[in-house]
Amino acid sequence: MPYGQDVPLTQASAGMRRIAALAYLLVWTWREHQLAYERYRVPPAREIIFLIDEIECHLHPRWQRRIVPALLNVMNALTGTREVPVQLLAATHSPLVLASVEPEFDDNRDCIWDFDLVGTEVHASLFPYSRKGDVNAWLSSEVFNLKAPSSVPAEEVLERARAFLREVASQPTPLTAEQQSTLAEIDSALRGSLNDVDFFWIRWSHFREQKVGGA
Repeated sequence: MPYGQDVPLTQASAGMRRIAALAYLLVWTWREHQLAYERYRVPPAREIIFLIDEIECHLHPRWQRRIVPALLNVMNALTGTREVPVQLLAATHSPLVLASVEPEFDDNRDCIWDFDLVGTEVHASLFPYSRKGDVNAWLSSEVFNLKAPSSVPAEEVLERARAFLREVASQPTPLTAEQQSTLAEIDSALRGSLNDVDFFWIRWSHFREQKVGGA
């Protein structure tokens, strides 16, 4: 282990066991395939297809960013010079996995299928791919359907604050007593949910200073 001790695989973390199982499966499957086509004198595989559910399961975020490229690199190393096409079908709920494939994504050969529950049926549709740049952008995309990459209370108070801004930002008259009370309540909720450097503070602080003075 990284801390210098040997740990039996049965006692290793779930993430370690998953990586070991995947590595063993890949090497064993390809080796057995080689033995089979040599023994029975049949042509070797012309393509390899992997179907993996929850590919990020038990993996540390650092590993979630590496798992897909690592699997493809391992298969290229195993197949050597045979030029066997490898197709990976991976189901995931991790925005880190999606972000990790951005450098290698090719619109001509790769795609993202989005599965949504519509009524009592699951609908699959092709997601129009574009690079998002970071994990937060993936979380707030239609793939994950989150309105904000934050906690539920933060998302709720941000929605409320934006609605309040739309309602009174262009109001020419001073805020009513009720509106001032609502502003103070929203401001308190924002301070309890957002971090100190959230981008929304710029807009909110400017608005608050205009309406009631102070930051």
